[in-house]
Amino acid sequence: MMADIPKEAQEKLSKLRKKIDEIDETIVKLLNERAKLAKEVGHIKKQYNLPIYVPSREQEIFERLQKLNQQYGEFPTDFIKPVFREIIAACRSTEENLKVAYLGPRATFTHQASLHHFGQAVEHIPVQTIRDVFEELEKGKVDFGVVPVENTIEGVVNYTLDMLMDFDLKIIGEIILEISLHLMGINPNLNEIKRVYSHRHALAECRDWLHKNLPDAQLIEVESTAKAAEIAKDDFESVAIASEAAADIYGLHIIEKKIDKHINNLTRFLIIGKEIPKPTGNDKTSFIFSLKNEVGALYKTLEPLYKRGINLTKIESRPSKKGAWDYIFFTDIEGHIEEPTIKQALEELKEKSPYFKILGSYPKAQ
Repeated sequence: MMADIPKEAQEKLSKLRKKIDEIDETIVKLLNERAKLAKEVGHIKKQYNLPIYVPSREQEIFERLQKLNQQYGEFPTDFIKPVFREIIAACRSTEENLKVAYLGPRATFTHQASLHHFGQAVEHIPVQTIRDVFEELEKGKVDFGVVPVENTIEGVVNYTLDMLMDFDLKIIGEIILEISLHLMGINPNLNEIKRVYSHRHALAECRDWLHKNLPDAQLIEVESTAKAAEIAKDDFESVAIASEAAADIYGLHIIEKKIDKHINNLTRFLIIGKEIPKPTGNDKTSFIFSLKNEVGALYKTLEPLYKRGINLTKIESRPSKKGAWDYIFFTDIEGHIEEPTIKQALEELKEKSPYFKILGSYPKAQ
């Protein structure tokens, strides 16, 4: 209580708090000025039919402000991006209410990825399947979609790769999210737990801990970690393996934190849109191609990349579904499609491949 604080300390605190209040008032005033300017920008964009969301512009802002912040040294630079992400999202909402579809329900890691990239001030819309994300975007019901594509432990999400083949949409960004899994429920007594709900990847990731601490519990697969939390909130004899956000949303007690066995458990998510964004200088291009039925076909097809010193960062094969033993290769390279070297290499690669499709050029995840 203030009465227990020495008078000298009270006076010093009062002066400092007064200054903080004045700074806060200035920040609020400046936020409103920024929102006013953003609204004017929005009017111009609508007048000339320009995109509301421009990833390259936002990335430029983040990088500039992070560099600027390092000159002062008091505010943690790691927090510049999340703070300004929310400011930018809120200001953008004065231009237009963006809608983003993601693989739901709420509190899935895909939801977290969507929040991480777009901020709170957009309409995040949960859908039931990855296909639904693509369909909602194709029909124009949402502006963007967020889908998982690969995990460092479990590998690629093949269904997402299939959707990229089937739909004429573009990858416009990527998000790398660290996956931390917690045991949660309404009953903290592990001796009374009979069922554990979670997604199959989460159950696999936590199998060692479960075998040691809940050896007799039934492990039940559900479609998402969030669904597991939703079930556990109504079942005294069950627990869920899910994210911390799921515990908050569904009112569960975290019984044990981070029970997954891998330290570096990361998932890559793709942001899907309709237009390829402009280059930022730190980009990635994704494409798919097929091979001719001849000796050395893979080497010959990828040779244009090697000749130009273009770094291939990922290649993943999938059945084309057009014939037995016929495969499509999903590929990531460094660089943007508008760069002359990249454009030339891919044009040459396209000539060598029976099937070729650009999936997108987009900023690398930071």
